[in-house]
Order: sequence, then structure tokens, then C-alpha cells
Amino acid sequence: MSGMGFATALRTTRAQDIVDAFAVGSGTAVFQFYTGPRPSTGAAVTTQTLLGTCPLSNPVGTVSDGVLNFSAIADDPLADASGDAVWVRGLDRAGGFVADLDVTDLSGPGPIKMPSITVTAGGVIHFVSAVITEGNL
Repeated sequence: MSGMGFATALRTTRAQDIVDAFAVGSGTAVFQFYTGPRPSTGAAVTTQTLLGTCPLSNPVGTVSDGVLNFSAIADDPLADASGDAVWVRGLDRAGGFVADLDVTDLSGPGPIKMPSITVTAGGVIHFVSAVITEGNL
């Protein structure tokens, strides 16, 4: 057996660190939805298309037993471009990088779940859930 296993208290602390990272600054933290391919973590966006931006709540969510459940996240009522959402970049309240997360439809394994990953320019970007689980590998 390979991998790592962490105590629940440690996994909870790690998830709370993510919440705290989104709180840096005085603006509004956001999820920016992009087409693929997803770049290396935190790397520059190159050929990917920004589909739209959804503002996050403050605080962004709550943590329990190593799981971060994001609070209500507003839709982007007017998507910037058309394409399939493959990933989101999470930015803190100062516009700094926090996380890159996969996007999937409701049946997929991604932490960001949408009814459909297909976005149409001028349409609404809506997603059903955003959850980060600090797990054991």
C-alpha cells in the first residue's frame, strides 16, 4: 500500500488554509472559467479562452471534517465566450492565484460541477457545487 493518510484535524486545517487564502485582499474572490487545456498549476493562461467569471462569497465557504463546501456563488449572467469549461482558476480578493480546479458535469469527479460544461457567449454560467475534499491518498 502506498500513499499518505492524515488525521481529520490536519485535513480540516489544510482545508481552512484554502478558505483563508481566498480571503486575502479587499475586493471579491472569483472563479474564472476557462477552456482547456489546463496549464500547470498557477502557470500563465496561454491558448485557453476565458468563458466568464463568478464572484465568490466572503468567506468563500465552510470547513468540516476536511471538506471545504463553498458558500453560494453568484452566476455569471453574461458569459464572455463560448466553449467547454474544463477548469477554473480561483483568485483571492486581491486578484492573486489560489487554486486551479477541474470542472465536470454532474456525473464527473471534478470539484466544480456544472449541469453542462458547455458555455454559450452571452448565456449564464451556473454551477451546482464546489467542494474541495482534503483526502488521504
